[in-house]
Formats: sequence, structure tokens, C-alpha cells
Amino acid sequence: MTPPVFPPLFSGLDAKGTSPFVLACAEASNVCDAGLVTYDLAYDRLRAAIVFAPEVPLRDAACMLPLCGVGFQNALGALAPPEVGVHLGWGGEIYLNGGLCGRLSIAASSRDPDALPDWLVIGITLDLWPPSDDTGLTPDATALYAEGCGEVDAVTLLEAWVRHTLVEINTWADDGPARLHRNWLGLAQGLDTDMTISGHRGTYIGIDENLGLLLKTEGETRLFPLTDLLTEPA
Repeated sequence: MTPPVFPPLFSGLDAKGTSPFVLACAEASNVCDAGLVTYDLAYDRLRAAIVFAPEVPLRDAACMLPLCGVGFQNALGALAPPEVGVHLGWGGEIYLNGGLCGRLSIAASSRDPDALPDWLVIGITLDLWPPSDDTGLTPDATALYAEGCGEVDAVTLLEAWVRHTLVEINTWADDGPARLHRNWLGLAQGLDTDMTISGHRGTYIGIDENLGLLLKTEGETRLFPLTDLLTEPA
């Protein structure tokens, strides 16, 4: 396999079968340069992660999670047939034509929303092939090559994800979150449906200016910030 080629200021590191998300967090903790892209490309799954060095507090920097989702949609949209629809769940889920196909994850050096984190990592996992030929066993899940994307090469998709994410980062840095807010809402999966978050049942009615989820429950609207999605790499 030819190693992926990334834009200037980005560098690649092959995880060689281990978790790129865990590797990226470890490298970031050891003070690697921002722009490191770790990856593991198997025949049935694409996994990768990007290391960021935020210059804003975590509550604002956490928008890199939905931003990377928009970057992925733009990347696949440029490579896949036009009938392939990409939608994004607030929790990082990636849907192709309505079926769950992958997920984005977020970790940072701090969980304090007001702190400036030393590093932040966004990981992506995407299923390329379904685990079974009998897709009827998992009707709510799918895979990239099961949705008419057989011509999309995993290396090319990874390269495109990084490029399109960089474009979104530059736009966000120049113009603020308004465009990201608008673009992400256009891709939102599950909007205006009932859901349960952290034990609270309600209707997903939208996102606030920092892309936190707004859940309408009986008598009130609750806000769940993106920092609630921070996870420990494992």
C-alpha cells in the first residue's frame, strides 16, 4: 500500500494494526507537533486520528468534532456517487444512506471547558465492508462498499478527509462558527426526533452557537455541550 500524502504541516504515522486514536493521544501527550495524522488501513476498516494544538478554550475547540464530520462529508461527497447520502449524529456517528457506518471520537489533555488544552485529538472509524454478507442481520448498520462506493480507495479517502478538514478549519478560524453551525445542521441525523442523553429523554431540537445539543424535555430545554463527548482513549 502506498502511504497517504497529506497537505503541508501535516505528517503521517502508520499505527500498524493498533488504534490510531490511542496512538495519537500518546504522541500528543509526548508533545508531538500538531497536524500529526495517525492511521490504520485494513481491508474492512479505515481508522485515523488527527492531533490538534488548540489556541482557544476547550469549550470552543471541541467543535473540531463536528468540523471533522463536515470535512468527512465533503471528502466522501467529492469521491462517491451523488446518490450516497452522508449524515452526522451529534455524538460523532457517521451515517451513509441512513445506516450507521462509522464514528468520530474526541479526547483532550484537559476536561475543563475553560482551560486551554495542550492537545486535542479527533479520531475516525469507518467500516469499509460489512462484517457479514447477510446485511439483513444488521439493518441499521452499513459499510462504505455496501453503499455503492466500491471505487473509493481508502487511502484517497483518508487524504481527502484531511484536506477538506483543513479547509473547514481555515474557514472556522477566519469567519467563526456560524458557517460550521449552518453546514453541520444541514447534515444532522435525528433532528426533531426523540432521544435519550445522559438519562434525559426528550426531543432533539437543534444545537446552540457552540454546537452543543439542545434537548427539549418536559417543561424545559437542556443543553449538552460538546465537551460531554470527551472520552478516554482505549
